[in-house]
Parts: sequence; structure tokens; C-alpha cells
Amino acid sequence: MPQAAIEISGLRKTYAAQKGAPAKEALKGIDLTIPQGSVFGLLGPNGAGKSTLINILAGLVIKTAGTVKIWGFDQDVNPRQSRASIGVMPQELNLDPFFSPRGALEVQAGLYGVPKSQRRSDEILEMVGLSDKAHAYARTLSGGMRRRLLLGKALVHHPQILVLDEPTAGVDIELRQMLWDNVRKLNRERGMTIILTTHYLEEAEEMCDEIAIVNHGELVARDSTSALLGRLDAKSMVIQPDAPIETPPKAEGLDVSLRDDGSLVINYHAQQTPAEAVLEAVRNAGIRIRDVKTQEADLEDVFLELTRS
Repeated sequence: MPQAAIEISGLRKTYAAQKGAPAKEALKGIDLTIPQGSVFGLLGPNGAGKSTLINILAGLVIKTAGTVKIWGFDQDVNPRQSRASIGVMPQELNLDPFFSPRGALEVQAGLYGVPKSQRRSDEILEMVGLSDKAHAYARTLSGGMRRRLLLGKALVHHPQILVLDEPTAGVDIELRQMLWDNVRKLNRERGMTIILTTHYLEEAEEMCDEIAIVNHGELVARDSTSALLGRLDAKSMVIQPDAPIETPPKAEGLDVSLRDDGSLVINYHAQQTPAEAVLEAVRNAGIRIRDVKTQEADLEDVFLELTRS
């Protein structure tokens, strides 16, 4: 069993020029190792290269240069084994409208060469909440149900790695919760490695152990979620005064603003200005504090800082 679920080295992809448009270098030498058993976030703005990277992992796009190993299998040396080790839930709802959910899972399992005795179609349908729709035409399913079926199709060949490409885009809260419950269960009980791309940064912050951020085809950050959040020491102190504020506090390193509800917001950097110095400035301004709370930077702040161009 490999120590890493995925090993990427020097990965490049250049799309040829078409109809007057110049050639585009989508990936510019990505080096990335994803540990097995992790829930790993792959983030980046639109056009950053995330989809190209995922499509290369899935075998749908041919790389220009570099090496990709999936569960220890080199894509160039053992393409069948590498593809069998990974399941991909795509962002697009690409389903045959004339297959039932159960039929779609059976066909998908057959394409991967899974013997009938080892297929788990009914078990997968129950897991994704489609047992009662097992024999309905896929074209009659709602958008949320189709997303559930895409997840089921990604699991039919028992992959060690599951890639979820924007899995909760445009879905309701109930479906999102069901999906993440299943993902946590797969990771916890089966040790499955999960790779997630999402535009919902709070989702990545809650779900992912580690995060890589891609921008303009380059890897701009890769660290544990907690370490990434620690890169920004920006904090905000929100103070509810006992009485309307006449003189706002002043001190070096403080950015002070007043909200419409009368509360005071003080932004500062924790490494330069300790919280006690902030409170002292408030007291020196003659402000009596009724309530106070602090707010730290979240993943959105880190993301915007790292992808600002």
C-alpha cells in the first residue's frame, strides 16, 4: 500500500492554439502529494487549472509533461490500474436519460470489469438515498437526485480515492448535508481518500484536513487547514459600548470603524498589537464596555490574499 494516495511531479498541460486564440498553458509544473486517508481540498478561482488537473487524474485529458501516480500506479506505465484506483464525481450532470439508476450503476460497474458477484448497486443506491428510484428513468430524477446518482457511479468499482468536483454547487441544504454525511462515513469507515473542489470556502474549512490552492496554473499554497488560517494574523474586536461613543479610540496599528448599531469594530494584527493594547485604547477613550468579542480570519480571507493578482 503506498504512503501517498496521489503523487504529482512537474505536471504541465498546454492547450494548442485554436481559431486565432493563442496556446494556453493551463498547468505550469505542479508538484503535489496527497496523503492517503485524508480529506484534501483543491481550491482556486475560475480558470486556475483545477478542472484540468482533475481531468488528468481521471484520464480524460492527456498531460503535456510530468508524472502522475495514483495509489502507487504510474499513469503512463499502468493506466488501467491507476484509473481503477480513482472514482470521479464530475460537476456536469452527464447521465443517460434512458437508464434507471440501478441500470446506470450496473453498466458503470461492467465498464470497470467488476464481476456481478462483487457489484453493490443496491447498497450504493441505499447509501445515496435512491432506493425508491432504483427503476425510474434517470430523466425523471430531480437535479439533486442526479447528483446523488453521479456519486453512486463514482463508487461502483470500489476506488481507494474519490474526487468530488464542485459536488454541492446549486443543491439544497438537505442534499448538501446528506452528501457530506456520506463523505465523512466513506473516509472514516473505509479509509477512502477524498479530494474536494468547491467554491464554498466554509465547506472546505469544515471538511478538509489539508488544502492546496491553485492560481494561474501554479500551486500557490499547500498546508493543513489550520496552518493556512494561521498565515493571516488579522483579527477584529467588536465592542458593544454602554453608551453612544463620542471619541473613538486611537492607537498605532488600530483600524477603527463604527457600525450603524453603535458597536465599535477594531481591526488589528495580533503579532504587532496585543489584545490588551486594544482594550487599553478603548479605556483611554472613556468607553465603558458592555460586551466584547473577537473574530479571526477565515479561509476566505486566506484564499483572497493568496490569489490576489
